[in-house]
Amino acid sequence: MKITLKSFRLHLFLLGFYGMFISSSFGQSNSDLQSWNKIGVAYEPNKKWNFELEQHLRLDENISEISEYFTQFETAYELFNDFKFGLGLRYIRENDNEGNVQGYENHFRYHIDAKYKHEINRFSLRYRLRYQNKNELGIDDDAKQNIRLKAGLEYNIKNWKLDPKFAAEIFNRFGSNEESRFSKYRLTLGTEYDFKNWGVLEAYYRIENEINVTDPDRIGILGFKYTFTIKNK
Repeated sequence: MKITLKSFRLHLFLLGFYGMFISSSFGQSNSDLQSWNKIGVAYEPNKKWNFELEQHLRLDENISEISEYFTQFETAYELFNDFKFGLGLRYIRENDNEGNVQGYENHFRYHIDAKYKHEINRFSLRYRLRYQNKNELGIDDDAKQNIRLKAGLEYNIKNWKLDPKFAAEIFNRFGSNEESRFSKYRLTLGTEYDFKNWGVLEAYYRIENEINVTDPDRIGILGFKYTFTIKNK
């Protein structure tokens, strides 16, 4: 594998950016380091449809306790060239370790997506608009609703397997009992490796920061995803 001066400079820039990325998550009173992990199997019966079943495990308190684990089912349909409409359902076991009553709570969440992607030379750009609705099962309470806007960029380095990926996402939270407001944003830097017939492994580092609050939470997230895809030949 030959690494050119141009690609070396790009890797050096990404390494420096990655260092700043991590350091900006810590040193705050409300900071935490979490780990988000996913294993999934996807099925593509044709070029239009995609189905995926995933199992997730998330750890918080500096990766020392279980935050939540959940099962998610997603499907997407390509309406026309590179534009997809998607739906996701999630059953969550969320660990409540604060207050007088502690233990695992049952939550249900669904989301509706509109996705679009296109390419410019070696760059791949992706956009996603998501409506999200989450509530605790058995509790008569106002659902937590969000509109999420995400934009991503990937650069295809010639003769290199680990192409860098960057994404930015902002959340607008609303509900019947609260005013609509931007509540948090996420910045993600990662890469993935395709094992050809054995699935795709993705690793990333993510920053999640609350906004429009007096004492915001800052979270650093180490993420790992493994997905095996079955295609109908």
